[in-house]
Amino acid sequence: MASTATHLVVIVTMLVSSLALAESNMLQDFCVADLSNAVKVNGYTCKDSTQVTPEDFYFQGLATAKAAGNSSTGSIVTGATVEKLPGLNTLGLSMSRIDYAPNGLNPPHVHPRASEVIFVLEGQLYVGFVTTAGKLVDKYVNKGEVFVFPKGLLHFQKNIAGSAPASVLAAFDSQLPGTQSLVASLFGALPDNILVDTFKIKPKQVKTIKARYQPKK
Repeated sequence: MASTATHLVVIVTMLVSSLALAESNMLQDFCVADLSNAVKVNGYTCKDSTQVTPEDFYFQGLATAKAAGNSSTGSIVTGATVEKLPGLNTLGLSMSRIDYAPNGLNPPHVHPRASEVIFVLEGQLYVGFVTTAGKLVDKYVNKGEVFVFPKGLLHFQKNIAGSAPASVLAAFDSQLPGTQSLVASLFGALPDNILVDTFKIKPKQVKTIKARYQPKK
């Protein structure tokens, strides 16, 4: 009896696992995001296939460099996510281009839903991520080289050239990886007393920093 029950549990477990795997696979050729539909599940609903056009799978926003010198950090991120490229819906991938002014920085941030791999188009960067054990994994990367940032880990990129811009292409294993900036999240959202106790600084210092980061509504 015990042996039969054990076999039954194993069979049921295998069946549930196979069903879960099957349901994660595509059930049609594509599911172009219907961005006009306010209803969302874990992603976007599918556009009527008869209304799909080549433009749903096309985006030219990564073709040219952006002028990053006017940004506060000296970097500009141009995303090619499902919100700009509806054909990415349900495919589990997206891209972005990051342009850096001389000495520009893409400040510490995380992508909660994706790992990231960057390919250096131009320039030399100092890049790195921090493990959950608090270890910094860093590297200088040059044109034509690749570096990977594991999912959910704090990371950054800095253009180390003082006189030349830099650019990278980034790929993600999510159609909408999300980005959470460390400093902006802390000082744009948390109450003053929490920040004072966390960083052991004075309330006036907290207010000075928070003035640069308006809370999200």
